[in-house]
This record gives sequence, structure tokens and C-alpha cells, in this order.
Amino acid sequence: MLKNSILYTLIMNDKVGRYILAALLALAILVPILNIVMPEGSFLHVPTYTVSLLGKYLCYALLALALDLVWGYCGILSLGHGAFFALGGYAMGMYLMRQIGDRGVYGNAELPDFMVFLNWDSLPWYWLGFDSFTFAMIMVIVVPGLLAFVFGWLAFRSRVTGVYLSIITQALTFALMQAFFLNDFGFGGNNGLTDFKEILGFDIQSDGTRLTLFVLSAVSVILAYLACRFITTSKFGRVLVSIRDAESRTRFLGYRVEHYKLLVFIFSAMLAGIAGALFVPQVGIINPGEFSPINSIEIVIWVALGGRGTLYGAVIGALVVNYAKTYFTGAFPEIWLFMLGGLFVISTTYLPRGIVGVAESLMGKRKARSTHGSDDSSDQSDADTDKNIGEVKS
Repeated sequence: MLKNSILYTLIMNDKVGRYILAALLALAILVPILNIVMPEGSFLHVPTYTVSLLGKYLCYALLALALDLVWGYCGILSLGHGAFFALGGYAMGMYLMRQIGDRGVYGNAELPDFMVFLNWDSLPWYWLGFDSFTFAMIMVIVVPGLLAFVFGWLAFRSRVTGVYLSIITQALTFALMQAFFLNDFGFGGNNGLTDFKEILGFDIQSDGTRLTLFVLSAVSVILAYLACRFITTSKFGRVLVSIRDAESRTRFLGYRVEHYKLLVFIFSAMLAGIAGALFVPQVGIINPGEFSPINSIEIVIWVALGGRGTLYGAVIGALVVNYAKTYFTGAFPEIWLFMLGGLFVISTTYLPRGIVGVAESLMGKRKARSTHGSDDSSDQSDADTDKNIGEVKS
């Protein structure tokens, strides 16, 4: 029965993906154990700061998966996925702000501190309901999905493709950034939302909460990977690939291309929103800077460097680039942006298939050499056998 299950089929037919999922599962189990059980002076102890940092990387991996689904398999190069990520983060941030209550600087049980400072009399209508965790989590998915639906419906029906679509998505996220910077918009302006106290009644700064958020991030990446894998290996996924490779021919065959693109774009936006919602409580802030177009370009770099169109390449790229960013921003803070640009140039010029493509090429060459050597040995063995037979006959 297990061998006939969908999960078994998805995992067994994806060798590298199995290793990635196993590593994520091991992280979700070992990191909390090493944080709780091992004493702080031990080499094996994982500090809470590192737990939160790893959780942030996993959120980025989920975001990279979302982009790889639409770019790597459908050919939609979105430079606006940072907007969906930020909207999910703001939905979570609004819930966390409502949980502060009268513990804020101004002691107002109803209004966040920035609204009191700006002399607001009551909550805006779009803040209503965010005192409920369930409602907030629904908005984490619905708001990015709704924006993706409206944008995608207009763009894909108009057959906007290629660089023009990329520019429009970048313009979208830039417009949202400018709107969220306004104090009158009702989202904290330049400072954004911060000073969170608790989530579901638990102290957001406690080690237990940090560990729980980390585990949820790891599990979310695993589930999202399996969902994306299910989509890309289905008939729906094969149509997406055909749209990527030959959109006009796919449309000529009778497929409603705009419907396929719209559905996968909406699902990708929802994944990005979930990533943003997991990101905010772990970093403790969300501000309009998350809408910055450079952030969306960075996501493209993660996927390109890891290897687009593979899913696991997106995960690897996000983890590698963000770890490098953490290290080099401390070691070489003045030149990190130049290094990031260099990574993008190198990946597009010399690594068209990314890290994963290079690894697969090396493994293929090694396997070919091994097979060739085996064939030579087999030929030599056959020659020795013929020689021995000749000696026996003589």
C-alpha cells in the first residue's frame, strides 16, 4: 500500500529531493535537541540566536520554492514576489500588534502605539478581525492570493510575457513599497510593525517559542516542496512546462494558457505569503523595506544560483546565498552588494543550470568514466579469456 501512495511516488522518483527533505527533517529534530539538551558551553550546543537565524533561512527557502514553481516550470520571471512575502508578513504583524494590548508605550488596549502617536481615534476597518489568530492566518493566504489573482487576470489575459511582465511585477512591488511608507496608510509608515510581545499567548522571545517557529518553518518547507513536486509531476505540471518552452504552440493545441498561468501564480503567491508570516515573528519586525525591488531580485538570484526548474535547487540556492550574506556582511560590509551582483552575473553567464547543474554534470562525467573503465576491464577480461582458451586448445 505504501508503494502505491502518492507520497512514496513523489519521494522515490526524486533522489536529490529525498536527501534535501531528509536533511530538513533532521534539522527539525536535531536543532531543538541540541539547543535544549546540550549545555551552553558545549561545542554541540545550538544557541537560540542560531535557531532564529536558521528559521529565517528556511523562510527564504520557502520563498525561493514559490518563485521556482512559476519561473522554473512556467517561465514566469516575477520580480515582485517580495510583495507577496511582505503582505503575508504584514498580516502576521497585524495580529501580533493586536496582541500587545495595553502593554504598549502609550498603554492603549485597542490601538497600536503608532496610531496613538498619530492621534488616530479608532482602528481602520482593515485592522478589524486581526485580534483572531485564525482570521489572521486566513489573511496570510488570501491577501497575497487575491493580489496575484487580480494582477494575473489582467496580465495573462492581455498576454503580457517576458521582460514586460517582469517590469510590471517590479513596478507593482515598488508601488506597494511607496504606499506602505505613508503614515496615513495605517501600517506604521517607515518604522513598520514591531515590539511584538506574544503569539497565541506564548512569549515571542522565549526559547520554546523560537524553537517551535523553527520547527514550523522546516515542516512548511517540506510540505511546500511536496506540494510543488506533486504539481510539477502531474499533467498540470507538464502543461506548465510546455507553456514555458512553447507557449504559442501550447495555446494552439487548445489549452487555456492564461488559466494555467493564473492558477500556478496564485498558488506561488500564497506560498510566499506563508513564508512572510513565518518570517516576521522570528525576526521581530516587518517594514516597507521588505517590498523593496532589490529583495525580489535577490530571490531570483537564489533560484538562478541554486538551479531553477529543480525545486531542490531553489532551496539550496536560498540557503547558500543567505548564509554567505550573513558571513560577508560581517566580514566585508562595504562590498557585499557588489559580491551579490557578481554572483548573479556568474550564475547567468557561467552557471546557466546553477549549482545543481554543475553537480549533476560532474556526477555524470564521473559515472561515464566509471562505466568506460568498467567496459575496458570487461574487454580486457574477454581478451584474457580468449587467450586462455587458445592456450588450452594448443
